[in-house]
Amino acid sequence: MAGHSKFKNIMHRKGAQDKKRSAMFSKLSREITVAAKMGMPDPDMNPRLRAAINAAKAQSMPKDNITRAVDKASKGDGENYEEVRYEGYGPGGVAIIVEALTDNRNRTATNVRTAFAKNGGNLGTAGAVSHGFDRLGLIEYPAKVGDEEKVLEAAIEAGADDVESDMGDGDENPGGHSIWVAVDSLHPVARELEKVLGEAEGVKLAWRPQIKTTVDADTAATLLKLIDVLEDDDDVQTVWGNYDIPDDVMEKLG
Repeated sequence: MAGHSKFKNIMHRKGAQDKKRSAMFSKLSREITVAAKMGMPDPDMNPRLRAAINAAKAQSMPKDNITRAVDKASKGDGENYEEVRYEGYGPGGVAIIVEALTDNRNRTATNVRTAFAKNGGNLGTAGAVSHGFDRLGLIEYPAKVGDEEKVLEAAIEAGADDVESDMGDGDENPGGHSIWVAVDSLHPVARELEKVLGEAEGVKLAWRPQIKTTVDADTAATLLKLIDVLEDDDDVQTVWGNYDIPDDVMEKLG
């Protein structure tokens, strides 16, 4: 999820973590299988697969699960997934991009459209909101790898374009570093950063909003419900938005 760093903390307060964890592992497995099918099943030769495996490791996904997901692709087992993108508006006119991996476009489209309709939004056509975002590479590290200066220096040396750091304030908000790069520089920069900061939590293509929309408490509550419903869908991999939820609003919702 991308939009505001404290969103992840709301998820932790909602409970039902076993279900969430199982769903997350399922999505990570799907991405690993698709990445392995699209290229070599060797992560050293396949940057997307390497990124998917690193993301799974960062979420403490068991090694056996990772191996099974790769094997599925090399054996030609399982469903054939395709990448689909949906665009629409959430409560308060917030622009939202939904990325999915699906084996049934009709099912996924119906679920996404219903989620928008029932939670104060509406699904648009292709290109409806993506013009307000930049397509970039995103490399994510936890705050514990170093302070803002250390990460910024490493990012500049590696060839990154921008860094956003949130050093967090405890377990409720652990913070993190978001390092933005050009799409074609994503994996070369990630390799250079790994030499200094270790393996990243996430290496992926991302949608970065050009302008953010600040939302009030009522809008934020409905918006987060919409995002929650979308992310609960098995086919949905990532949800991006151009919203900004102020800290005081987040505290009220928490």
